[in-house]
Amino acid sequence: MDSNLIWVLIGCALIGAGASIVGTFSYLRKEALVGDAIAHALLPGVALAFLLTEEKKLYVLFPGAIIAGLVSMWSIQMIKKYSKIKSDTAIALVLSVFFAAGVVLLTHIQQGDFGNQSGLDAFLFGKAASMLPRDIYLFVSVDLIIVGLVALFYPYLKLYAFDQEFAESSGLPIRLLRFGLSVLTVLAIASGIQAVGVVLMAALIITPAATARFLSARMHHMLAIAVVIGVLSAIIGVYISYLTPSMPTGPWIVVVLSFFALSTFAFAPKKGIVHRHFRRIAHQRKIMDENVVKHLYHMSGSEKGIGLGVLSAERQWGGKQLEGAIKRLVSGGLIFTNQGHVGLTDDGQREGARIVRLHRLWELYLSERMNIAEDHVHQDAEAIEHIITPELEQALLKELDYPEMDPHSSEIPGVKEMKSYES
Repeated sequence: MDSNLIWVLIGCALIGAGASIVGTFSYLRKEALVGDAIAHALLPGVALAFLLTEEKKLYVLFPGAIIAGLVSMWSIQMIKKYSKIKSDTAIALVLSVFFAAGVVLLTHIQQGDFGNQSGLDAFLFGKAASMLPRDIYLFVSVDLIIVGLVALFYPYLKLYAFDQEFAESSGLPIRLLRFGLSVLTVLAIASGIQAVGVVLMAALIITPAATARFLSARMHHMLAIAVVIGVLSAIIGVYISYLTPSMPTGPWIVVVLSFFALSTFAFAPKKGIVHRHFRRIAHQRKIMDENVVKHLYHMSGSEKGIGLGVLSAERQWGGKQLEGAIKRLVSGGLIFTNQGHVGLTDDGQREGARIVRLHRLWELYLSERMNIAEDHVHQDAEAIEHIITPELEQALLKELDYPEMDPHSSEIPGVKEMKSYES
């Protein structure tokens, strides 16, 4: 394997790891645009550092980028503090002004009589191929600083990221924590401008954290997942760029990162779009099935059951909708079919009693505890009865002292038996 490729792989992986860590805190603080503003604001710092030194080595331009990033963060804070301008507007102002200044300075450098200026514009979109082995020491140093400080102050940073007001009331030094996170963010972004560029660096800051949030709600898990995604995206992006030399590295890293993010947004367990879609369908089917069981429980019929036409007309259920519910309920052993008629099995009778009991308990709770008129509680109970858990049912029974009648003087089925069992 090409030795230069190995250095680029290591360097980009280190950049991805550091950016993912600080990006997780920025994401949780709802400051995604701040990373974009800082990334664009580094450009004038890079240009000024070159004008002063006429060197385009990363370790020479790095201090200029850091200073520009800190000034941009300070500018955003001052604009928000001393004006009525909102946060998003302040970020947009700083981003546009600093980036415009950087483009002007780059144009001046390219048109001026400066030596060693070739390739300086690569900082816009990145040029990982120009990475040197000595740059790896810079990336390692930045990552060690980020990991060390985050590990040292992790409990305080975690509290600050999730609830700033509580952190402040707990006596934590909010200004110091904010400044520390700002410095770490600037360091992470500045270290990646050579490989990814100022335009795309914001994606490497926020996207791994946003992706990790879909996969876990625990902070330490989020950090680990974000780092893995950031590092993998960097490695895969570099390798694709290596296989297709005409393709720039930075954009490929962001493309791979976006692929991971979109795939996670679509297919993540619990929070993914596909999972939520099927969960919504399952919940709709559950409501339909329980409504059919409840309706059969209320309707009196012969031993052979109730006609399907009567059942369908009673609630104006669609043919396919009712047919699907009957198939599921027959499979579950809750209803039986007999020559165009349907009826409840013994298990179905118990299930129907349970659903009616939950409905009437909730009506009684709304009427007695929430002081809602009796003629206004039915619709709420129709929705809530499908999501009341056994634990909540027990709590309602104890809160209402095992009532036997609902607000409409109808019997609440099964309460006597449950009260006797509890006794």
